[in-house]
Amino acid sequence: MMTPERVKLTGAKETLLVTLAAKAGESLLPDSLLHDHFAAEAVARIDYDFARLGVDRDLMVGLALRSYLLDVWTRDFLARHPRAVVLHLGCGLDSRVFRIDPGPDVLWFDADFPEVVALRRRLYPKREGVTLIGTSVTEPDWIAQLPTDRPRLILAEGLLPYIAAEEVPPLLDRLTAGGPGGELAFDAYSRLGLWMIRNNGAIRRTGAELRWFLEDPTELERQVPRLRLLQELLPNDPEGCSAEQLARLSPVARWAALACRIVPAFGKVGRLLRYAF
Repeated sequence: MMTPERVKLTGAKETLLVTLAAKAGESLLPDSLLHDHFAAEAVARIDYDFARLGVDRDLMVGLALRSYLLDVWTRDFLARHPRAVVLHLGCGLDSRVFRIDPGPDVLWFDADFPEVVALRRRLYPKREGVTLIGTSVTEPDWIAQLPTDRPRLILAEGLLPYIAAEEVPPLLDRLTAGGPGGELAFDAYSRLGLWMIRNNGAIRRTGAELRWFLEDPTELERQVPRLRLLQELLPNDPEGCSAEQLARLSPVARWAALACRIVPAFGKVGRLLRYAF
């Protein structure tokens, strides 16, 4: 029997446990979308009071849907670029590389704080073609490790809102410089959306500070001129939340999702964005 992994994370780092608990819980539902058994197995091995986070079914379904849609974009990119570099920023304990199961010619990089990467090494099996980088993603030097001769897919799920607003454009500028180009995909929130996340019980219990918001996706094109918006998925977009997924939510959450389709300000609280560079 494996010894439980003791975890002591605080602030933004602790939010990775919220995401992990949500994906693990969703994977155990009979109508699971993500089927993330790696998350469920990781939760079972971690010595941490997950119950204190209060992750409910709505949060499970919402975070699983977010990951699923980013997985769809990842598979699409790799189908077009089978020799790509995938950079998973703020990877936490997400098992995307195992869910995607990329081909042998893909070079995959998972980057997060050193203590998170150390925990990841203990929980997940090694995989050929995957490099783990222990760093704060806002540090500039680690980017030199990345190949520059291949198309690059940059993924940042649940990360950018926790970075200081003035650091986000320079970070994205450094990550997209040089090489043959590629795509960038991430979740972003309006000022109202950031307020809503701050007041989510699970996030509030971590004490994490949220800093960066994006009201208009074209604003980022002006801040990082090499970026070009390819796709925007809003909560009121059926592709972003189909009728089938809407039906999985509680009545209150379904009402809120429908409100996003009626009231423009609510419809733009959160979005998934994909840019080319």
